[in-house]
Amino acid sequence: MDSTNTAHKVASYLLETEAVKLSPAQPYKWSSGWNSPIYCDNRVTLSFPHIRSYIKQQLAELVKQHYAEADAIAGVATAGIAQGALVADLLDMPFLYVRPEPKKHGMGNQIEGRMQKGQKVVMVEDLISTGGSSLKAAEAVKAAGGEVVGMVAIFAYGFAIAEENFRNAGIPLYCLSNYNSLTEAAAAQGYIPESAMETLAQWRQSPDKWGL
Repeated sequence: MDSTNTAHKVASYLLETEAVKLSPAQPYKWSSGWNSPIYCDNRVTLSFPHIRSYIKQQLAELVKQHYAEADAIAGVATAGIAQGALVADLLDMPFLYVRPEPKKHGMGNQIEGRMQKGQKVVMVEDLISTGGSSLKAAEAVKAAGGEVVGMVAIFAYGFAIAEENFRNAGIPLYCLSNYNSLTEAAAAQGYIPESAMETLAQWRQSPDKWGL
């Protein structure tokens, strides 16, 4: 698996489908309150069969390459559910998904599906920003008796805080594409002018302060 080629190809697909939108001049507001020149919704790729298949195959390759001991796949709700189910189906592995918090009715489940005690689980995400919600889902799997051997995702912003959070949690993370590959593809394909590259680089260094 050529990770550099894959990263650029996935980045191009995200731009092509408008799963990622870049707007340095008119930033988006994230739910966290951060101003951002980029907005990412990888669920859009599910509407494009050939792209959906490519992403599914590449995520499955990450699982096989880095987590050969895994015996279950868990999608992180909500955006990781479809991606995780596709990967689990391709690998012929059990699938479950993890809610942000337990249901407030019925059985009160946070984990949907049948997870066995001691099961070695790979978490599937669509997007990694700070990693907070992803790692919270991983903690739910651990609390239910599973062993989280790692996580895979389609795209990561590459924030230092995310790297620190995953390192502290002891959970390896592998992503198909990243912010550097995305901005390089965007500049090469004319999605943004070269003059905007510095703005995009500055944002990633201090996303919580950018645009204030």
